[in-house]
Order: sequence, then C-alpha cells, then structure tokens
Amino acid sequence: MNPSEGSGASSPRGEGRRGLFLVIEGVEGAGKSTQVERLAHWIDALGIEAVRAREPGGTAVGEAVREILLDREELRIGAESELFLMLAARAAFMREFVRPTLQRGAVMIADRFEFSTFAYQGFGRGLPLEEVRRLNAFATGGLRPDLVLILDLPAAEGRARQRTAGKVDDRIEASGDGFLERVASGYRVLAEEDDRAVLVDALLEPDGVESRIRSELALRFPEPFGTAGGSTTSKQPEPPPLSE
Repeated sequence: MNPSEGSGASSPRGEGRRGLFLVIEGVEGAGKSTQVERLAHWIDALGIEAVRAREPGGTAVGEAVREILLDREELRIGAESELFLMLAARAAFMREFVRPTLQRGAVMIADRFEFSTFAYQGFGRGLPLEEVRRLNAFATGGLRPDLVLILDLPAAEGRARQRTAGKVDDRIEASGDGFLERVASGYRVLAEEDDRAVLVDALLEPDGVESRIRSELALRFPEPFGTAGGSTTSKQPEPPPLSE
C-alpha cells in the first residue's frame, strides 16, 4: 500500500492525532510475517487504517539493500558495512513509509525495525551496541515505535521450522548457530531493558500468538483496542508529537 494514500478508515487516536507505530520482531521461523498480516487484517476490520511493510524493504532503496544483504552470497560484507546498509534502508523507510503513515493518523505495522539491528548487528555481529544505537537514532531522527512485539523462539526451533518449510538460508541466516543464538538471546535482553517491548511466546500455535498480541494491544492502548482485544484499565502514555 502506498503510505501517502488513505483508505478512508479512521485514525486509532482520533482526527488530527499521530498514528501508532507497531513492530513485530524475532528470529527467522518465529512467524513474524504471518502475525503482521493477521494484525493488519484485524485492525482493518476495526475500521482503522493499517499500513504494513517489511524491513529492509518497502522502498526502492530498501529492496535494493535487501537484495545485497540477503541474496548475494558471493559478496563479502563486513559487519560495519552490513550495519550502514541497514541504516541506509531505514532512513528511506522512515521518510517514505513511517512518517507519512503516522502523520496521517494510521497504524504503521513493520516486519522488523531497529531491534533487528540491535540484535543482529549488535549482539550477533558483536558491534558496540551503544554506537549502533547512536547511528540508528540518526537514521530514524529519534522516532521510535510505540510497541515492539518480539516473537520469542529458540534459535534452534526457528532453524528447524525453516528447514521443514524448505527454506534455504540467506546470507545472514547462514552465519551459523552461534550467531543465531546470540541474536535470540539479544532480543530477550532488549525486551528486559525497554518497556516498549514485550516478549510473545512463539512456541504457541499461530492463533495463540495472535491472541497474545491482541491482548497486549488492548492492555497498552485501550482506545481503540480495549473492547476488541480485551478489557483493561491500564493506559499507555500518549506518544510524543511527530517531528518534521
């Protein structure tokens, strides 16, 4: 969907207010893409506009970077180069997708975002995490998600699911079991450190994962998700205004 074009659906926060930025994260095989699609359909059914996109990707720059990073195994890409390619794609993603969507008051659902960079390039590749965070903040202009749903799955289980599905490892996935274990562990550390993030047990069946995600949205954002996803009296603070 083109983020500059509205669907005619309402804003989750009311007319003239900033939209919600939701991210689904996790290791390969955790079921991210499935849950992104389910979440978008559910939000659309509530009469709220939802825009979904994957990262890296979603833009011409992002798709080109995705091909370099994931599909061109003959290229020797160092950890630092990998990081800067990811951030180049993210800067375009922010400018072309995220900001227009939020400015319009819609819900932006991203299949991966900054936590992937922290987990893969930081914990996985061993780059200094604080430096990774600093560079990422420059690429995003400091704009962060309102909620990050991390599908928590042991790396070995993710690998097994990928093999069962007949999927061939891309360049990053082929970095070895130790790398993937560090990534999975890194996600758990990140969830402990950030109250915007929550772990969702991805060993559950897809319906169970979806139910957990809906419940978390109802808990964090009673309006508009409380009635649809479950009742609660807790409320997440309003996000800051979107800077230009």
